[in-house]
Amino acid sequence: MTQPTKSSFLAEIKDAVTTRAALLVMGVLALQLAFITSYIGAFHHPEPSEIPLAVAAPAEPLAARTAKRLDALPGRPLDADPVKDEATALERIANRDADGALIIDPAGTTDRLLVASGAGAALSQALEQIVGLAEQAQGRTLRIVDVAPADQGDSRGLSSFYLVVGWCVGGYLCAAILAISAGARPANIHRAVIRLGALLLYSIAAGLLGSVIAGPVLGALPGSIAALWGLGTLVVFAVGAVTLAFQGLAGVVGIGLAILLVVVFGNPSAGGAYPYPLLPPFWRAIGPALPPGAGTYAARSIAYFKGNAAAGPMLVLAAWAVAGSAVTLACAVLRRGRPGAAVGSGLPDDAPSVPRFAGEAADPR
Repeated sequence: MTQPTKSSFLAEIKDAVTTRAALLVMGVLALQLAFITSYIGAFHHPEPSEIPLAVAAPAEPLAARTAKRLDALPGRPLDADPVKDEATALERIANRDADGALIIDPAGTTDRLLVASGAGAALSQALEQIVGLAEQAQGRTLRIVDVAPADQGDSRGLSSFYLVVGWCVGGYLCAAILAISAGARPANIHRAVIRLGALLLYSIAAGLLGSVIAGPVLGALPGSIAALWGLGTLVVFAVGAVTLAFQGLAGVVGIGLAILLVVVFGNPSAGGAYPYPLLPPFWRAIGPALPPGAGTYAARSIAYFKGNAAAGPMLVLAAWAVAGSAVTLACAVLRRGRPGAAVGSGLPDDAPSVPRFAGEAADPR
């Protein structure tokens, strides 16, 4: 039996490991390093920055002086704003214009801090610590009142974040499966519409089932099932449409681009484990504009704040959905005019050509 020579083995390696495969592996390595950098960069050192805080007192000058003092704390962890009374402070929290409120009692030495752990336990704890130390320096004590507590089954207010992450995973996996089964790029406008239609049906089912599991089944998240269903449908479709758009632009590499956007940048900046005021500037800036952040904020608003302030994040998700659909359709229209586009071949839309033996018919595409 003839043993393979060293030269033939090297030739086999060169034949097996194509330049395209090598570039894809290098891309995966870059994606992995970006994942590590993004998550550790966002979470390794949470530091409060300009947490919105309402300050109320019977006398408005006292509220203004206290707010000014809290604003001047080193590093400016708080963005304190005097309000006329406790009712106004509560309204600010309910509308998500403030993450807490300090209610001053000039007749005694104990003030109240109103927090909303439903917006994130880490955020309410940071407020307790910062305001508590500031009050202690003034010889006063603090009583904590949670006016929008996280549900008993919602550990640290993270259920909304994990629900949205699950919806995002479903969105880009559904789009990826469509690429694997029928080619990354749809061959024509009709196939693009079919893919978007299939994605929409999947999104409706995923939104409903996710809401039911998080709500009635596990008891992890309160709020309107119908509202969460609508949010879930929008999150899944937006992420899926963006993934289809990336695939239309870059082929299979588009799946990696979707993961970069949604997982690498989107998840750590979503305000889940650490809400926006605790994140570093870069992640705090991009979080509200990406699907995981918009979805998480809207889910918490639906669950604990009667849907207040959910409109903005929903518009962000709608913009991603519209943009992803438009790019997907545009790529299909442009591809239609290209020579070699697969139409009615029964093969995947962008399946690579297969080497043929002599005498076989040429690829009809």
